[in-house]
Amino acid sequence: MTASLLIALGVIAILILLNAFFSAAETSLTAASRARMTALERDGDKGAERVNRLNENRERMIGAVLLGANVVQISASAIAATIFTALYGEYGVLITTVVLTPLLLIFGEVLPKTYAITSANSMARFVALPVEWMVRLLAPIVGFVQVIVNGVLRLFGVRVEQGIDVLAAEAEIRGTVELHAEEGAVEVGVRDRLRGTLDLKELTVADMMIHRKAIKMIDAELPPREIIAQAMASSHTRLPLYKEEPENIVGVLHARDLLRAISENGRDGVVVEEVARAAWFVPETRSAEDQLAEFLRRREHFALVVDEYGALMGLVTLEDILEEIVGDIKDEHDIAVQGVRPQPDGTVNVDGTVPIRDLNRAMNWDLPDDEAVTIAGLVIHEAQTIPEPGQRFAFHGYRFQVLRRNRNQITALRIEREPEEAEDAA
Repeated sequence: MTASLLIALGVIAILILLNAFFSAAETSLTAASRARMTALERDGDKGAERVNRLNENRERMIGAVLLGANVVQISASAIAATIFTALYGEYGVLITTVVLTPLLLIFGEVLPKTYAITSANSMARFVALPVEWMVRLLAPIVGFVQVIVNGVLRLFGVRVEQGIDVLAAEAEIRGTVELHAEEGAVEVGVRDRLRGTLDLKELTVADMMIHRKAIKMIDAELPPREIIAQAMASSHTRLPLYKEEPENIVGVLHARDLLRAISENGRDGVVVEEVARAAWFVPETRSAEDQLAEFLRRREHFALVVDEYGALMGLVTLEDILEEIVGDIKDEHDIAVQGVRPQPDGTVNVDGTVPIRDLNRAMNWDLPDDEAVTIAGLVIHEAQTIPEPGQRFAFHGYRFQVLRRNRNQITALRIEREPEEAEDAA
């Protein structure tokens, strides 16, 4: 009896270890980083290759693991109940529950799953081979179970095929970046660059274009020497040319083309119409992602933006789109003034034309940019009027004071964050 008891207890211990293996396998295989496994597979890692193969049909893999875990748990319970019933009679079932439940919970579930979640990538590669064998061995049983489960779900109107992709890849990447940024594992600058890349699809050309009021352009009917002087005095390498009125764009003058023409023909021999390139017009509704692809495809850096009626709205450059990803790009010809000037008292003086996204990036703020592109546009949208100088507003956790206004345009504001105590009280 003693030998039989020891053997039975040994079998129970082995079953608890098997349950621990199944728990660790399920947790690690589902929690392993797909990106990391893909990279390791490219490097020739066989374990990572097995993990990716198992996750291609995650439902079948989990079904096999859960089947194995349930068989182990039921077997352990049956053996323990037999032992304790033989020893303690009618109290055997109660003693089995009291003794076996914490053993299975601690050593068969919580402990292995906790370890697996902390070392998911290495654990997944370790358990992948035996789990792959088990999936193949139990494939007929798991397939039969899947048929029953899917059939029952269909009775309730649930189609499993439509619910497999619970989280889109883009949303998963965005959530991972934000999580690691909050934990301090990703720097703010890196987070902004990754976020900017993902946001390109949501932005349109109109969100990042330079407004037509700020475009530096040249009258094509001026004498060549005057056109050359204006082009050389400008900090821009590409300048739109117009005739009669600024809306009538007839071409784009590139500084490099102009310099080549001057070197070949002299200042008086330059024919501006021959030097100018054809203007490229794009709709303001085009997404930033599509515009970036077009810039790369056409090997162009400059496009004029028009609305649905063909009216000139502004211009967009390749640099404008790249700045949405990497932040402000400065060179030796750029003007230092950004339009965002922090003050000693903690407030920030902001030009009305500063884009909300640029202000958020510069100050690490979170002002919404869904309803307006510039900070002046946001104030007008929230106030539902064009404010007078001196007027104050508070919304979205920030305080705004209008400093200057030119006709119907807000040209300068003072902004400060509301104290956290005030936000909590609200």
